[in-house]
Amino acid sequence: MRIYTRTGDEGETALFDGTRVPKSDGRVATYGDVDELNAWLGFVRAGTQDPELDVMLEHIQRDLFAIGARLADPRHRIADRVTKASPISEADVARLEEWIDTLDAELPPLRRFVLAGGSPTGAALHVARTVCRRAERAIVALSAAIGGVDTAVLTYVNRLSDLLFVMARAANKRSGIPEREW
Repeated sequence: MRIYTRTGDEGETALFDGTRVPKSDGRVATYGDVDELNAWLGFVRAGTQDPELDVMLEHIQRDLFAIGARLADPRHRIADRVTKASPISEADVARLEEWIDTLDAELPPLRRFVLAGGSPTGAALHVARTVCRRAERAIVALSAAIGGVDTAVLTYVNRLSDLLFVMARAANKRSGIPEREW
């Protein structure tokens, strides 16, 4: 199979159900934001020396592929048959919340806003957090435009940005780099 297909040379792409849409379509932009977030998490994983964070991030990357597949499949024709693209559930959200609570327990309480930065891993996680928030806004906009996106996906991405913030703080603490308050 070749990497290039030439089918997008006119500015269109195919969704999983075969529908051709402009590459500027809101659905394409939304799963593109999710894909960018996934790539940032891969960047974080490439530089982290923290095995606990790495395991969490790999799991999240797999979830994000499932979310992207759902967003690219408006009629759920492919995603329903592909177990890797199973819908995000409340159990997935609960897992994120458990990770937030576990990591947050090792951190000093927040008293002020903190500036993004710190260790390379912490700084990259802050970038991932902002990309996650953009993806969340795109999902909300897509949901309004198409009449709904799975609410568990919205909840998952919202909770994920919280987790990425806590991960950034934990990475900085574990690296011995103090947070800078605003």
